[in-house]
Amino acid sequence: MTTTLLVGTTKGAFLISADPDRQDWTVTGPHCDLWPINHVVGDPEIGTIWAGGGGEWQGAGVWRSTDGGATWTLAKLSTGQLDQWAANDAGFAEMIGWTDEPVPFGDELHSVWSLHHAHGRLHAGVKPGTLLHSRDGGESWTRNEALANHPDREGFTPGAAGLTLHTILTDPGAPGKIWLGISAAGVFASDDGGTSWDRRNRLSNAEACGPHDHPAAPRDGQTGFCVHNMVRAGDSGTLYQQNHHGVFRSRDGGRSWDDITEGLPSTFGFPIAVNPQDPEMIWTFPLNGDMAGRYPPDAAAAVWRSCDGGATWQATRNGLPQEACFFTVLRQAMATDTEDRPGVYFGTNSGSVFGSTDTGETWVEVARHLPTVLSVETLTTG
Repeated sequence: MTTTLLVGTTKGAFLISADPDRQDWTVTGPHCDLWPINHVVGDPEIGTIWAGGGGEWQGAGVWRSTDGGATWTLAKLSTGQLDQWAANDAGFAEMIGWTDEPVPFGDELHSVWSLHHAHGRLHAGVKPGTLLHSRDGGESWTRNEALANHPDREGFTPGAAGLTLHTILTDPGAPGKIWLGISAAGVFASDDGGTSWDRRNRLSNAEACGPHDHPAAPRDGQTGFCVHNMVRAGDSGTLYQQNHHGVFRSRDGGRSWDDITEGLPSTFGFPIAVNPQDPEMIWTFPLNGDMAGRYPPDAAAAVWRSCDGGATWQATRNGLPQEACFFTVLRQAMATDTEDRPGVYFGTNSGSVFGSTDTGETWVEVARHLPTVLSVETLTTG
């Protein structure tokens, strides 16, 4: 079996492949013409890799590779400033090889923030708060009109990074079930393949959260709509989310959420990951606070692990920097692989990727000096 880390950065996608023992790692990249790449995913059955990203300069787009990252093709979804310049400057257009090919969404979309492949469909979460679907592997795309026309749409409030649809989850056994995380509009779920959507942010233990002054904190029986990342725990149906103001767990598909923050050193963080073989084992990376620098508490890095679904937490530090550590781990920059003994990995905004093959007891730096890491996913083949 070969484990490959699919890493999105501010300067393209990188593929970090391991030997069978996951001890020695090889880095290739940057791929995707140095686009900012927010998320990279792969399908182990067909071997295809997709990378989504873009921005004000490039517009939004999804790159695709069918040969393990050797070559890539771009499905451009919207135009950016580059297209405006090229349209008005023939010399610049010739220099960059620009052609005036139509794009499906004009200048409406900013960038792709998340990708998810399941049940023969590729889904893309796009800023601002847009869900797209593709049935041909990413060549053509349609907009999910039910989300675009949601009755609460006018009340969707963008987070600091804008109205980002950063998480897409599906149920392997039920193609119609989809969950979304949108910052800062909350969790949405569909039981009919995206024909309709429910907002699912209700707290089950609202009294335990108490009053808070922070604008992103739980209130009015809701978790707080600035969800940072969300994962689904295998076939158990359990969902976990790292919110702007705590960690929450749902046993009923998001219809109610338990606050499981107690025991962590702070209420703020971005990523969360779950053991694919143990729905009660989760990892997160707390930061000292949104207004306090967004680095590890006491400037000492630790991945916090729970083995009982968030009832208790333990810090895992062995191999991580414990002095003068000021990096941040962003919302999509933590993932697990599917080996018999799953590995867990995270990337930092200082360009390092760390991994553990013993559920977090020890950590090693598998790559360093990359651009700012925006996302980490895994692909296991062979």
